[in-house]
Amino acid sequence: MNYNNTKRTIFLPVLLALALAIGIFMGKYLPSENNLPHNSHIRSGNDKLNSILNIIESNYVDSVNRNDLVETAIPAMLRKLDPHSIYIPAKDLARANEPLQGNFDGIGISFTMLTDTIMLISTIPGGPSEKLGLLPGDKILYVNDSLVAGKHISDEKVMGMLKGPRGTVVKIKILRSGQKELLPFEITRDKIPIYSVDVDYMINNNTGYIKVNNFAMTTFDEFMKGLRELKSKGMTDLILDLRGNSGGVMDAAIEIANQFLQEGQLIVYTKGRAQPRSEARATGKGEFETGKLVVLIDEWSASASEILAGAIQDNDRGTIIGRRSFGKGLVQEPVSFADGSGMRLTIARYYTPTGRSIQKPYNNGFDEYFDDLHERFARGEFEVSDSIHFSDSLKFTTPGGRTVYGGGGIMPDKFVPVDTSGVSPYFGKVRSSVYKFAMKYTENNREILKKYTEPGELEKFLDKQPLLDQFVQYAETTGVKKDAAGLKISGKIIHIQLKAYIARNILDNKGFYPIWESIDTTLLYAIDYLKK
Repeated sequence: MNYNNTKRTIFLPVLLALALAIGIFMGKYLPSENNLPHNSHIRSGNDKLNSILNIIESNYVDSVNRNDLVETAIPAMLRKLDPHSIYIPAKDLARANEPLQGNFDGIGISFTMLTDTIMLISTIPGGPSEKLGLLPGDKILYVNDSLVAGKHISDEKVMGMLKGPRGTVVKIKILRSGQKELLPFEITRDKIPIYSVDVDYMINNNTGYIKVNNFAMTTFDEFMKGLRELKSKGMTDLILDLRGNSGGVMDAAIEIANQFLQEGQLIVYTKGRAQPRSEARATGKGEFETGKLVVLIDEWSASASEILAGAIQDNDRGTIIGRRSFGKGLVQEPVSFADGSGMRLTIARYYTPTGRSIQKPYNNGFDEYFDDLHERFARGEFEVSDSIHFSDSLKFTTPGGRTVYGGGGIMPDKFVPVDTSGVSPYFGKVRSSVYKFAMKYTENNREILKKYTEPGELEKFLDKQPLLDQFVQYAETTGVKKDAAGLKISGKIIHIQLKAYIARNILDNKGFYPIWESIDTTLLYAIDYLKK
């Protein structure tokens, strides 16, 4: 979601107002209003904006598009309110709602651009592409008889070509390894799910792990499916990962919090100028009310993520581990317009059970508001928790006697700094090549790799391969020379990332996360914390 308006968007309404002021001043020297068009008189009150548009449309020196003026003025008005009240044009509304609805209309694939060619990474289970037999590794060369390979087409344009209304047809031609001829497919688009739970798996005999990437209408059902599967495997402790989760549907976060809390415990409450206080409390019917619980957060955890983490922390239900969250405590209500556009208007603030608002200030302008994470990094907050200071006026106490703070995100109970131990100048130069090499390696070895259906088995196979040496040689072809000192520092992290990305290409997230775990310092801290 892009909150950055262009200078034209910001200043055009101001210029309109300035032009109006100048016009009033110049009226002393121009013909009287009796000689002007009858609609030039500006009435006060709610009619002023419409009157200005009428005057511009009728009298401006050049022709104007009234709708364009309206579309430009609305975002500028909303920027006078808060950072999260936004206007969404009709052409963007459907896509903006997809992550919240948990689905979109399309053909059901994930893809990447490999040497300027669209290559399938995976097909979505049950989607139209899987049903027709498209396979990971297939390369799309034509879409609706138009050549798309070697055309430097952006990911956005590719998605625009493949997505479309349910029931419509898109024709593609693919190149498949081992096939001499291109294979044609006619794919009828359908509803495609967007999964908001990345993965759930057992870390050890009693600890389960669930990662939620956003909160959508489908998130609670996905979460419960994972929770029940893990409990069936003997889970007694749970690590819930909300890092990087920027929020979404608040009800989903409330429903998940309900699984952890005792009957009657407050989860969250909201109130606004025109909105009376509204509470959400636990029903006492949760399926994980007593097991050990850890919630992972970071600086990108926001909104609904903070509701969930705050409910757990304020009720002394579990331990929050990681770094201070983003600090978004405003509630938006969607508003739809007849032309297909929409608005998300802030109508209330939400408060955690102890009564704290975790909305960070935005009175110094929106640019500073969204640049806050860079400021936190610059002052060392990602490395040392002591650099974070809160006023005593923002101090609250949980029922168990713990001190918590409002006014700018959720502070973790256990701070884990950003891990820079494996970072070197060499790693900085080759970082972007790790994913590309993993994709090429997968493409060249797919027939062997796809024999492995379990992450552990696949990792054992990859451990026997000279992956790091091959990568170093590949990096040299991109202009990065071998650096022995850099490899001594970063070799381990590069090797593990290579294995994880290759495993993702074959087994999706269930292959990626168990391998990545070994370099995830926050997760490793949480695992060790639960053991103790």
